[in-house]
Amino acid sequence: MKKNNIETEVRSFISPLQYKKLNSFFKKSAKFLSLENQETHYFSGPNDLRIQKTDDIAKLWLKGGKLHQKSREDIVVRCQKDDFENLENLLLKLGYKPEIKWFRKRNNFLWQGITVSLDFTKGYGYIIELEKMGDKKSAKKNYDLLLYNLNKLEVELTPKEVFDKRFAYYKKNWRKLI
Repeated sequence: MKKNNIETEVRSFISPLQYKKLNSFFKKSAKFLSLENQETHYFSGPNDLRIQKTDDIAKLWLKGGKLHQKSREDIVVRCQKDDFENLENLLLKLGYKPEIKWFRKRNNFLWQGITVSLDFTKGYGYIIELEKMGDKKSAKKNYDLLLYNLNKLEVELTPKEVFDKRFAYYKKNWRKLI
């Protein structure tokens, strides 16, 4: 099994004004990694199984644990962008059904050893996400570091329950929202 495949993250909903200010801050204070237009499909089943297409690649990935958990195993298979439809057809033929589709614009930065994503997801809103990969032993330490840095940015952590509620609403209404 791949080492350092435990994704630890903190995320918060932010206002459009916060998004603008944070984007400006990171453009000056961090290494810009990419701007991505993402289309992500979550599939039915007992696991968090997804496919995603960006401007450059496609990927199939499985996240362990529960949605909006602080740390989760992250298994990713990267493919050519043109393989996105094949990935979708494969999952459909295996009996999986798309439960949600997201359309997101994401700015990625590297700041103080932390991957920072500033997102606007159509029908869902603005989000900041701080992420650090590691192993199971480093997850608690990474979480504390991420939380400390989120506070340094003067962004209040959005409780998991709020994300769960907003996610459930989006899941039920995504077709109308997009």
